[in-house]
Amino acid sequence: MSRTTSRRTTSPAAAAAAALPPAPLSRESQLAAETKALVVAGKRDAARERFGDLVTGLQRRAARIAYQYLRDVHDADEAVQDAFVKVFTHITTYREDLPFEVWFTRILVNGCLDVQKARSRRLRWIVPAPASGDALPREPATPAPSPEERLLASECGRRISAAIQQLPERQRAVFTLCQISEQSTSEVSKMLGVSEATVRVHLFRAVRRLRRLLEHEPS
Repeated sequence: MSRTTSRRTTSPAAAAAAALPPAPLSRESQLAAETKALVVAGKRDAARERFGDLVTGLQRRAARIAYQYLRDVHDADEAVQDAFVKVFTHITTYREDLPFEVWFTRILVNGCLDVQKARSRRLRWIVPAPASGDALPREPATPAPSPEERLLASECGRRISAAIQQLPERQRAVFTLCQISEQSTSEVSKMLGVSEATVRVHLFRAVRRLRRLLEHEPS
């Protein structure tokens, strides 16, 4: 009696996927990996110089993300600098299989949320309730605004920004990362630790809620 042995077959799609070379690292991920290697080798001066190149490439986008969260130039700048300090301090924990932009943005967003929470606690104690019909004083205009800040300073920009601030926290985070930072839904899912499907749901709900808020706003 002959015994037949079953062989597991691999689908053509799976075989093709396995044969594909890994996706090339971004310039930021390459610089981060080089910085990590230099720190591990004890060459901290060279690591700081390489990390400076990394900061230069990410500074503008990081400032845009932080400003969208915090709505204050000085707080945003401080949050960005804190994020870079944390990244360099913990660069040896960076995983080269994870895009550096994802890791960095997660650290930056968490820092911005911490600033928001701390600000809310301070405001409970130091900001008196406005009198009837009075509004809180506006912040002074920022000198030499960037193009993004000029947009936000316009009437339309103020309306959109105010509507974004009314979104639930998770919807606001997803909308900011997808639309302001121009991250993909896959990247945002890794940053926030949720599935890509969940990111798409939050983004859809955020856009729908913003439309309703803007439609019902008096012109």
